[in-house]
Amino acid sequence: MVEHFFRQGMLDVAEELCQESGLSVDPSQKEPFVELNRILEALKVRVLRPALEWAVSNREMLIAQNSSLEFKLHRLYFISLLMGGTTNQREALQYAKNFQPFALNHQKDIQVLMGSLVYLRQGIENSPYVHLLDANQWADICDIFTRDACALLGLSVESPLSVSFSAGCVALPALINIKAVIEQRQCTGVWNQKDELPIEVDLGKKCWYHSIFACPILRQQTTDNNPPMKLVCGHIISRDALNKMFNGSKLKCPYCPMEQSPGDAKQIFF
Repeated sequence: MVEHFFRQGMLDVAEELCQESGLSVDPSQKEPFVELNRILEALKVRVLRPALEWAVSNREMLIAQNSSLEFKLHRLYFISLLMGGTTNQREALQYAKNFQPFALNHQKDIQVLMGSLVYLRQGIENSPYVHLLDANQWADICDIFTRDACALLGLSVESPLSVSFSAGCVALPALINIKAVIEQRQCTGVWNQKDELPIEVDLGKKCWYHSIFACPILRQQTTDNNPPMKLVCGHIISRDALNKMFNGSKLKCPYCPMEQSPGDAKQIFF
């Protein structure tokens, strides 16, 4: 919870929680969040300088993770100069030198930016380059900065507390409905504090963080040594389950009545 408040920029709330709970937090854990929130607040009011300074100081690490953050920050700064018209023409041309390190990977984008200089006199908003003024790119740069900064810190983009809370909100209606059905039918022993509820709740694609498959027969996550196998009928089980279930030369699918040969099963890859 303390980390969540740090991530949200609610430093005073996090410190109050630490005091009330008697939790000791190393100041070095707080410092990165203070800096990142300061930069994000600046980006929200379209001030690029703090983010540019951060990106330049972390250039090597950003390049290592194939980030285009620094180029996009320079691009936005260049566009902000274009919006000033001919009065900023000399400064824009001078600033274009910052694109040199990115020429190999962003050649077309740079060509578009340089081409827009021709229309400074009539205004970019009245030119074929009007798309450069799209306001959505400011929201995008905030998202890109958050993603890349969290990656450098070894953090997920979204707070784990926020994800857990959102997942709970999605799952709660289904859990309440099944609880009501269980109580109505007086099914004792189906749901208690130790057992899992025998239903699956779809949390949506936003909660798909990595591709995994848990065998529905053995209740174990598949591995390279025990991969998922697709049966002829389309149902999927693990290889270990497949080996344990076939009798002689025939295998009956645990989910449908189809009988098939174990050799017809195919390994699938996520």
